[in-house]
Amino acid sequence: MPTATAGDELRKGERVVAARDMRGVPEGTRGKVAIVNGLTWIRYWVRFDNGVSVGSLNRKDLKTPDEWERRNDVAVPAAGAAADGDGAGGGVTVNGVLVPQRLIERTRAARARVGK
Repeated sequence: MPTATAGDELRKGERVVAARDMRGVPEGTRGKVAIVNGLTWIRYWVRFDNGVSVGSLNRKDLKTPDEWERRNDVAVPAAGAAADGDGAGGGVTVNGVLVPQRLIERTRAARARVGK
């Protein structure tokens, strides 16, 4: 069972960024840790800025804004702020959250493959 070191643990109320696509939450969406639970396997419940709450998340599914900037070498836009672009042609802001153009293109290609 995965375990976290004390330095890796997040606290309730801490701001985070989704490190991967999840149901209803695109990668890069900002959120706030609502609940931290577990003894040997720490899990997080997060309320994301797009209005979706997701539970039972591993630490590897979440990054702090600083970790996200270092990982992607881009600044995380503030909640409700428009971004200058992600290097892939911008994106669309939905409910105050930037959906990167690459995700829109990936969705468009997937729909074309399945005939929708």
